[in-house]
Amino acid sequence: MRHNAIPTEPMDPISVNRTTPTRHPEWLESLYERLAEDDEGRTCKEISADACHETPGNFLSTLIANTLSNIADRLASAKTTLPWLLLQLGAPAWMLSLLVPIRESGSMLPQILIGEIVRRQAIRKWVWVWGGVIQGLCLAAIGWVAFALEGAAAGAAVIALLILFSLARGACSVAYKDVQGKTIPKTRRGRLSGWISAIAGLGAMGVGLGLGAVQDGSESTGLYVALLAGAALLWFLAAWSFSRIVEFPGATEGGSNALAEAFARLAILRDDRPFRRFVIARALAMGSGLAAPFYVALARDDLGGAISLLGIFIAVEGLAGLVSSPVWGRWSDHSSRQVFAAACGLAAALSIAVALWSWLGMPSAAAIWFYPIAFFGLGIAHAGVRLGRKTYLVDMADGNKRTDYVAVSNSVIGALLLVSGLLGALAATVSVEGTILLLGLAGLVGSALSLRWKEVSG
Repeated sequence: MRHNAIPTEPMDPISVNRTTPTRHPEWLESLYERLAEDDEGRTCKEISADACHETPGNFLSTLIANTLSNIADRLASAKTTLPWLLLQLGAPAWMLSLLVPIRESGSMLPQILIGEIVRRQAIRKWVWVWGGVIQGLCLAAIGWVAFALEGAAAGAAVIALLILFSLARGACSVAYKDVQGKTIPKTRRGRLSGWISAIAGLGAMGVGLGLGAVQDGSESTGLYVALLAGAALLWFLAAWSFSRIVEFPGATEGGSNALAEAFARLAILRDDRPFRRFVIARALAMGSGLAAPFYVALARDDLGGAISLLGIFIAVEGLAGLVSSPVWGRWSDHSSRQVFAAACGLAAALSIAVALWSWLGMPSAAAIWFYPIAFFGLGIAHAGVRLGRKTYLVDMADGNKRTDYVAVSNSVIGALLLVSGLLGALAATVSVEGTILLLGLAGLVGSALSLRWKEVSG
């Protein structure tokens, strides 16, 4: 029955010349039906007929590649592993403040230019593949730095490699959403993202529990190198899996001056009102991610035990993704707008509650359960914000317009994130609680604004 539901209109000649439909084994068809909840005739909404034939294999390859890369991100986090590595190597403390802004903004700011380059590629999966390989090589090189260098030299080398890592990540981000839009049916993208986050959350739980078992004083450079080597290997495997995706050639329109055309695309912020509303609400929702280090800072002040506490928070965050992402994913396929609004509102409410809790000076005995629960809730909310806005962005446009949306929105958010991160760092020197409160209030406004988005899912 499912095969009869696949569109049968003639294939595009370009697609026919590239490949013929794949005969998938029965186990793959069955697995796809279970994961995508597609057991009453395969849906092929907004993808071509020939791409529809390849959906089961593409779904699994995308799932494996992005799950592995998500776990790699947890192993080599710029919020945890890299700062502790620099401290271990004796790098100046001021270098620590550069890691997260470079990691996040460095992968977003250049996307307006990267997007212009990517949109000229008829087959765009290779941009993601090579970006993944570069990220793996960067992490392996950071592992080498841990053995070979010390002090400021080690810190400078790590920062330089992190810049290259972030640029490669930016290319992957632009290419991924476009490849997903060409290979995964519209009403199954949220489910795919949900499974990726859930399985990666399970992996993060294992990492967190392992770190939580490390006793004070037992950490060594070898531990960090092992984490980095594991993350590099995962990126290489992810690149191999993504290369298995069957992608058909797409449009490659564009002029000769990539830089000029890239900046010209900023005009869509002025001319495209729905897109402008999306970017504004997304900017206001940044607190779901930016607030996490401040939660940890308050918890450390009350509870201490940096390494064991870190493991608890990583495990809790992984559990949050594991239990919530499939739910967010299915809901996103119904209404990604509602998912973003609900998750953004939840993150805002939690941040306001955490700020008030700390200001009231509650007893430390209560903090033992309060902060992990709050962090768990923030993890659930952040997973929803990410799934909601990613699914919404992929669903609101087609073809090269999707690539433009991704590139422009990520570039703008990258700039705002860098500014917000620097201002947040300054604000935190005055009051951590005040910073969390401001992030929470901004999230409430973002949640309200997102309710005015046009419904694009389903």
